[in-house]
Amino acid sequence: MNILIIDGQGGGMGRQLVENIKKTFPKQEVTAVGTNVLATQAMLKAGADNVATGENAVIVGCRGADVIIGPIGIAIVDSLWGEITPKMAIAVGQSQAIRILLPMNLCSNYIAGVEKRSTSSLIEDCLLKLKQIIVEKEA
Repeated sequence: MNILIIDGQGGGMGRQLVENIKKTFPKQEVTAVGTNVLATQAMLKAGADNVATGENAVIVGCRGADVIIGPIGIAIVDSLWGEITPKMAIAVGQSQAIRILLPMNLCSNYIAGVEKRSTSSLIEDCLLKLKQIIVEKEA
């Protein structure tokens, strides 16, 4: 299974996702794409199997992914302080992959009805959903 993690800005969430996924599911392939070099470097240091940076890397990564994980902003144009281009958001939205989007109420995007939770709590929930997806795909 190809798990694609997309993150921007400093890559802090992406780093935590890569670390936790590699620790919990060591046999799964994790590809990390940063919208900038800092995010990519953070995810590379965290242990991603493959890394790339930029708009085209997001587009290509979304084509081959089974699961896409990242903050909800990766599907909203101009999110992450303008780092998400229209082509990136379209690639995420049109991908055949299952998307696990973490609800971050940042960058002028507010997700109504979602309680404020720590990043650690969101990542725990993400890992539970990912486990369910992996079990279903392997069955």
